[in-house]
Amino acid sequence: MEKIEVTGKTVEEALINAALQLETSSDNLEYEVIEKGSNGLFGFINSKPAKILVSKKQEENAEIIEEITVEETEEVKPEKVVDKGAVEDKIRKFLNDIFKKMDLEVTIEISFNDDDSIDINLVGGDMGVLIGKRGQTLDSLQYLISLVANKEGGKYFRVKLDTENYRERRKATLESLAKNIAYKVKRTRRPVSLEPMNPYERRIIHSTLQNDKYVSTKSEGEEPFRHVVVFMKKQ
Repeated sequence: MEKIEVTGKTVEEALINAALQLETSSDNLEYEVIEKGSNGLFGFINSKPAKILVSKKQEENAEIIEEITVEETEEVKPEKVVDKGAVEDKIRKFLNDIFKKMDLEVTIEISFNDDDSIDINLVGGDMGVLIGKRGQTLDSLQYLISLVANKEGGKYFRVKLDTENYRERRKATLESLAKNIAYKVKRTRRPVSLEPMNPYERRIIHSTLQNDKYVSTKSEGEEPFRHVVVFMKKQ
């Protein structure tokens, strides 16, 4: 299979991004590290993203598999079953350890969805500290939880972490921003570059303006400085 180039803040995050793009688990990927990445000075000056070349592992003995009869198929052992209860316990322990060190009282609500995604909602009295500037702390915590949830392999769980309905509020803010920027571009006929955003937030901008008759969007730059540009369509 042809390899694709994927980036992330770390090699581990790039591997998770690759698993999402290729719709498989990380243990079913072959990868080559191009750049390990670096945080840079103070965590952002001259920082560089990690880059990897990734492809799905080739299925071995494909011809033999095709020749298996129905009776033989019934005897094939099923894929490893992931104990969702055990995954939930690991997530709760991980979060409780963090909140204990931060001296925070937080109620953790966890639900598993049919599409192998996990919704986690945090309820407490001082959730602003867990959200951080533009949700950066929440995103970082979500990434760490994803590592915990998918440590054993066998099935990839997509984790969505939220508190105080921040994700929906942020989505509404970005949709409003996209429309205002589109209006500015139409008025000045000049492209506008937005601030760096994570892939999820960039998708919101793209989705909001995808049906606009006059402007279009594109992403430019390397992670973590990749951003959306809004520009006039050629008439």
